[in-house]
Amino acid sequence: MNKILILVVEDDRPVRNLIVTTLKTHDYKYLTAENGTTAIMEASSHQPDIILLDLGLPDMEGVDVIKKIRTWSNVPIIVISARSEDADKIEALDAGADDYITKPFSVEELLARIRVTIRRLAMLGMGEMQDTSVFENGDLKIDYTAGCTYLKEEELHLTPIEYKLLCLLARNVGKVLTHTYITQQIWGSSSENDIASLRVFMATLRRKLEPDKNGTAYIQTHIGIGYRMLKV
Repeated sequence: MNKILILVVEDDRPVRNLIVTTLKTHDYKYLTAENGTTAIMEASSHQPDIILLDLGLPDMEGVDVIKKIRTWSNVPIIVISARSEDADKIEALDAGADDYITKPFSVEELLARIRVTIRRLAMLGMGEMQDTSVFENGDLKIDYTAGCTYLKEEELHLTPIEYKLLCLLARNVGKVLTHTYITQQIWGSSSENDIASLRVFMATLRRKLEPDKNGTAYIQTHIGIGYRMLKV
């Protein structure tokens, strides 16, 4: 199996060294870039499997790096930033980032996010080889062709909006989707009313997907940001 190649974009040397040491210790291949211009060049020439990106770079905003890379690549981008404001996370996610970690972070958290991203890449790869008309995740099964959803082999009775929400999350499993992105996809707009409606629909969808409070959790809430379907 080929080793995962990770591009580390970080101008703060101690943080960059910590990340690189962690990757080396866990047998990941890596490249480094200290600014946005170098990051874009490295991403285009080496085509890494994952990018770890700091938002505060010396030559350009990390969000602009995301936007440029997204014009030609869907490589998973995990933002690592000292900016803890929800607005910064939302801007990065809406620009095309897949996940975010706020500094200071633990090595364990960083490795966990990388593992989640690798699982997502594996699922996408399997989906390309297999019949993509059926989605399966734990006891959850979605038959896209028939428009039916099953939990533990029993059909779930979802409203049209709940079904659209579930399909959107399933097609982006492992990725944080912002309120704005979801409401734009479902209703074509993103007002305060749309986000309030989204919360209601997500609550009813969850009750159907997760009837047992101690059972499997499929949907993770990122308060003030959005939602993510977990790979179980």
